[in-house]
Amino acid sequence: MMRFLARRLVLLLPVAIGILLVTFLIVRLIPGDPCVAMLGERATEAKCEDFKDRYGLNDNIGVQFVRYMGNMVQGDFGESIRFTRPVSDIIAERLPMTIELTLFAMLFSTTVGIFLGIISALKPNSITDTFTMIVANIGVSMPVFWLGLMLAYFFALVLKDTPFYIPPSGRLSASVRLVNLADFWGLENLTGLKRFVVYFISNSAILNSIITGNWATLKDALWHLILPSVAVGTIPLAIIARMTRSTLVEVMQQDYIRTARAKGVREPKIVRKHAMRNVMIPVITIIGIETGALLSGAVLTETVFALPGVGTMLVQSILSRDYPVVQGFTLIIAVIFVGINLLVDISYAYLDPRVRLE
Repeated sequence: MMRFLARRLVLLLPVAIGILLVTFLIVRLIPGDPCVAMLGERATEAKCEDFKDRYGLNDNIGVQFVRYMGNMVQGDFGESIRFTRPVSDIIAERLPMTIELTLFAMLFSTTVGIFLGIISALKPNSITDTFTMIVANIGVSMPVFWLGLMLAYFFALVLKDTPFYIPPSGRLSASVRLVNLADFWGLENLTGLKRFVVYFISNSAILNSIITGNWATLKDALWHLILPSVAVGTIPLAIIARMTRSTLVEVMQQDYIRTARAKGVREPKIVRKHAMRNVMIPVITIIGIETGALLSGAVLTETVFALPGVGTMLVQSILSRDYPVVQGFTLIIAVIFVGINLLVDISYAYLDPRVRLE
């Protein structure tokens, strides 16, 4: 197992460099000039020359890439062309929101999806099975932006002034503010990785409120996550439910299940102890894929619910040709995605002893 982990971690480096190289080339091949995108009508030839000299855009692409890689080795993601701020600060500001949304959306979709898949598989071709799969198909078919708007309309307008009211947008209520953890811990002149970590945790509403013991802020943050988590988690929920159902129906017909029944093992224990270990292998694969996809940013959900996440920032940066921001976010997302795939592979070894033997 340790050799397997070491091999995967070593392979992470060329994967990250390859992704960075492809992204570096693609964003520079997109039609359009970053100077024109930033300055608009004020983009004179002289100003654009100064602009390109300032950000090193007049240099050969190979020189730009080598310089960028040299900065990356030192932990420097560069400076945003659009915001004239360190890219690491923008990542630490936007990534916590997307991670929180992804975790809660996948918690919702995994829990409900597996439950629906199990009750559907245990009574195949019944009314329960038919109804559950219809619900799953509807979940796959509904556009996220439409579902988000309908949820916001129903829970924020129809149920307004009732105990079931849920905030329709924003990360926190207007009156709620997060504590600056650098001041809270008495830290000054932070730089490098320490600055990134402190700024990242400060911008995570859930971690920030837990660390500072601000339970009212934690409640408000969780309350605001309900609607966007349901909206973005509906499609993964439907996929997980259908995968769980189809796999469990097949597994329940295997010989070892009949043997367990012949020994007098109760049905709930058969499902829990014997069947679900095999069922979870393809289901975990789907969970890993969907989690990685959500971490790249749920643009429509973030737009509908006014959430400051990765997706909207990436779209804005691509449109404004903000190369450092696009490259920084792409690299971080790629590393997280590879990490998730590694966790999925490790879970295979836990669920299936044959993987460990190989």
